[in-house]
Amino acid sequence: MALDTELLDPAGPTDVPFDSALSERYLVYAMSTITARSLPDVRDGLKPVHRRLLWAMRLLKLDPASGYKKCARVVGDVIGKYHPHGDQSVYDAMVRLAQTFALRYPLVDGQGNFGNIDGDNAAAYRYTEARLTQVAIDLMDGLDESAVDFRQTYNGEDEEPELFPGLFPNLLANGAAGIAVGMATSIPPHNAAELIAAAVALIDNPQANVLDHVRGPDFPTGGVVVDSPAAIAESYATGRGSFRVRAKIEKVSEKGGGWHLIVSEIPYGVQKGKLIEAIAELINDKKLPILGDVRDESADDVRIVLEPRSRTVDADTLMESVYRLSDLEVRVPLNLNVLDARHTPRVMSLHEALSQWLEHQFIVLRRKSEHRLSKIADRLELVGGYIIAFLNLDRVIEIIRTEDEPKPVMIAEFALNDRQAEAILNMRLRSLRRLEEMELRREQDALEKEKGELELLLSSDARQRTRMKRDLGKLLVRYGQDTPLGARRTQVREAGPTREIPLEAMIEREPITVILSQRGWIRAMRGHVDLASAETLKFKEGDGPLFSFHAQTTDKLLLAADNGRFYTLGGDKLPGGRGFGEPVRLIVDLEGERGVVALLPVSTAARLLVAASDGRGFIVAAQDVVAETRKGKQVMSPRPGAVLKLVRPIAPDHDAVAAIGDNRKMLVFPLTEVAEMARGQGVQLQRFRDGGLSDAITFRMEEGLSWAMGGDTGRTRTESDLSPWRAARGAAGRMPPTGFPRDNKF
Repeated sequence: MALDTELLDPAGPTDVPFDSALSERYLVYAMSTITARSLPDVRDGLKPVHRRLLWAMRLLKLDPASGYKKCARVVGDVIGKYHPHGDQSVYDAMVRLAQTFALRYPLVDGQGNFGNIDGDNAAAYRYTEARLTQVAIDLMDGLDESAVDFRQTYNGEDEEPELFPGLFPNLLANGAAGIAVGMATSIPPHNAAELIAAAVALIDNPQANVLDHVRGPDFPTGGVVVDSPAAIAESYATGRGSFRVRAKIEKVSEKGGGWHLIVSEIPYGVQKGKLIEAIAELINDKKLPILGDVRDESADDVRIVLEPRSRTVDADTLMESVYRLSDLEVRVPLNLNVLDARHTPRVMSLHEALSQWLEHQFIVLRRKSEHRLSKIADRLELVGGYIIAFLNLDRVIEIIRTEDEPKPVMIAEFALNDRQAEAILNMRLRSLRRLEEMELRREQDALEKEKGELELLLSSDARQRTRMKRDLGKLLVRYGQDTPLGARRTQVREAGPTREIPLEAMIEREPITVILSQRGWIRAMRGHVDLASAETLKFKEGDGPLFSFHAQTTDKLLLAADNGRFYTLGGDKLPGGRGFGEPVRLIVDLEGERGVVALLPVSTAARLLVAASDGRGFIVAAQDVVAETRKGKQVMSPRPGAVLKLVRPIAPDHDAVAAIGDNRKMLVFPLTEVAEMARGQGVQLQRFRDGGLSDAITFRMEEGLSWAMGGDTGRTRTESDLSPWRAARGAAGRMPPTGFPRDNKF
């Protein structure tokens, strides 16, 4: 270890605390990752690897008008001259610059297999070819005009630009993503035409609201941004947030009343192959029972077909379900963390990022103007020398013919400088014609005029603003929203939050007949069959009917045991009607030999009257008794010796309760006197000296109390005047009206 230290440090080993040495070295690594690898520059929106890729392609003259070259050649130049990293990482970066589904405005024009939206990888770089796109040319415009500084490459053999000067707003137009040390960046792509319009507005008014022009992200894969304008504005104001992006789904009607859904655009960053696999798993796992099938009919465009289980399925419900359960709706993060002009990483608002980019463009404009002025000065110097030569052409020719060293003589005689004299001596003979002098005069006038305009431009901020708006207007011709490349692809349309789809909406609604036998065997027959049919009510020997009623597969069924415990059964989960069904104890954890007091379909909006055999009871909301597990929910807790006696649904217009005991005494009292509880023993409905509660029912007082008369007549009797039996809750009651059933049941 000492030898290694001596090799690293000529002064010899030194003792330093381990934590400070580690933190110092890790800080160097962290800063290198942040500033030279993972975060883009706010001025050109590029990371070093992308910048070096495009620079190498430019030096290889791979402009849009030239032919393609192998990507292996480009990658070799990049890692050999500018970017000493792994060839695969450089090629992966190059592939992304060429993918039309990854970049809104691709910077590389690829030929060959560069991957696809399904998630397949690109071919190896020895098989693919590439050249620059016009967008990349626009981004690099000004590199030959001293618009930006250059620096030496890592080995000092070449030079590379520190950033690109072009007017294309690449950072926001193409976005960026990267993970550094302790920080990350995630910038979605935007529409270049909207960004240019916002920049023009900022030139006139630095405090202008950029959201008057930038509607939201514009993804290469389209889709729909469904956030509210307030949420979008909040994200852009802070530079942090996210955008809800949905696939574009349309309902297509078929002949005969059927329909299906077509997905034509999927959210940004979602791989189509994995998306379809995930939706197929939802179908196989029966997590989305209203979806029947998914098919991929994509060619060059995206076309995913979603088939409903049946035509009765609600299309909006199916859409909401696939949005909630799959990546047809995702959140695209926004973390506008970039390097500013001083290479300091920080999170910017959209307004600040656009303003800093615009500030950089004004610097570029001034540098390009100054560079052009120096070129004009150089040319005017030479043109001035040429004109002097033409005015004294015979003498110049004589000096050249007769003098051994003509340059000093010309400099002394015509007051030329060394550069002018050298240029005159290098002139071709064919240039010595009368027409050339006229052309030089015109060129001199044009250069003087351009020089004056540039000097005015550099001396006036107003002229610079006007020139910048004019240049942005020219750019808008290429990237305007009326062009194929510039047209907005992502819609911005506010939608509510993805709602929780109720379980019954996931189930195909079909009529069923539910039958529970005395021994606890349950089954559900298809359709609403005749409950009086002997074929319907067929049971095992020694068994018989306990409950039977019509319901729907979407219904929740409440089963109440005599110990006061309630269980929930799904109408679609019941065993089929063939045979005798299955024991209900296989479906719910019904304790021991507990008897079933009630089985009924119920709406969660309903209320129930529950009562025990000792006459105590209360009102409970149906939503409070629905249990999500097999163990059920303890609702009533009967006192020792008592059991749950009855469960009755309460109609919305009922206002009275009638109770009758085993002692054949009946009591009527207002429904409002019964307590409403979620669980417990309840209050005393009726008091008994001997026996207990036989039955209770709720009804509407003004309609009176009705009961069926005996025999097969089917007639009923109604007692309108119930005043003899009306009393306060908890009274003993009196004998029922004449003709009341002998079984003491309502």
